[in-house]
This record gives sequence, structure tokens and C-alpha cells, in this order.
Amino acid sequence: MPRGRYSLHDPHDHSLLAEEHFQCAPGPSGWRYVSQVTTPSGDHAGSVDLALDDLGRPIRLELHAASWQVRAAALDGVTWVRTDPTGTHATEGNVRAHAFTGTSPAFLIATTRLLRLTPSAPATRVRLVAFTDPVLAPRTVDQSWALIAREAHATDNGPLTVDEYQVTALDTGEQHTVHIAGDVVLTGPGIELEHLESPPSVFS
Repeated sequence: MPRGRYSLHDPHDHSLLAEEHFQCAPGPSGWRYVSQVTTPSGDHAGSVDLALDDLGRPIRLELHAASWQVRAAALDGVTWVRTDPTGTHATEGNVRAHAFTGTSPAFLIATTRLLRLTPSAPATRVRLVAFTDPVLAPRTVDQSWALIAREAHATDNGPLTVDEYQVTALDTGEQHTVHIAGDVVLTGPGIELEHLESPPSVFS
């Protein structure tokens, strides 16, 4: 069960926004990721709890940020309920999309589990609902994902396979690169893996 810490940066000026302390593991029904998010000063800023099924579909998502809360799942596309900090107003949403995304590295892993790309496959288009900080506002985004390289690196625990993805935002054409090993993001836009206590899990 990998556990560790990511640092989350502004992708434009590289200022530190938060740290995400996580643990994740494959299970009998899929994969689960849980984390606590803290500010650079160490104050609690939110949490992520994401569970995927064997096919990479989000069967449960719970997000907390700035006292806002989202509960969501893949249901008739994707469906969510967003609750305001007072707890008195809840709004429901539903979009014909494949899955969710957001600032957490968990969503990058989840997208790769859903797409199951191979290095020779063409780029694949995916529609996602992004929950944007700090109030978890939902926004539908279209992306294109391509697995452009797969390399094995020698480690003390045996070879580590690292996948390099190119992700394109289809509304702006902006591209970025994501490096993933198993169920851990090594680098991504605004994401750095700062600490890892055990090797990434290997998906079958």
C-alpha cells in the first residue's frame, strides 16, 4: 500500500499551494485512494476519497475543500451532489461524461485506469467533470490522452515501469506531460512526489 506526500504547485508561477498526504491500494473490486490536504503552513485544507471499480470507473468520490463538499459517482454518466459550507444548500449535477478530475494526483491515476492506453495506441479523447478549487465548482472538460513512452528503471526493489503520458486540453490546445509508475504520479502539471514510503502498486 503506497503512502507518501505530494506537493501541489501553481503550474504558472510554481508557488507552493498545498501538500497532499496520501495512501492508495488495489483491492478486490478496483482501487482506492485517500488523502488529507494541508496548506503550506500545515493547516487542514481538505480531503479526497476516491474508489474505482475494475474498469476504472469512479464508484465513489468524496471531496472536501474550504468547507465545501462533493459526493459523486458514475451514474447515468457522472452524477454529483455539492453542498455549501453551511450545509443548508445542496445542488445536484449530472453530465454525460466518463469520470472526474481535479487538482489531486488521484485523478490522473484514475484516468489512466479508465483509458488503459498502450504505447502504440492513438490518442484517446475523454470527457471529465473537473471540481475546481477552492469551492469545488464543477466544470466539464474534454481532454486527449496518449501514452507516448514506457520505460523500465532498475531499483532496489526490482524494475519500475514508468509511463509517460501526453495530455492535451482540447478547448485550449495546452499540453502537459505526466509520468506515472503503477498507482503513483511521479511528476505532473503542478505535482511533485516528495516522499514515498513503499513502492507503487503494480496493476495486473
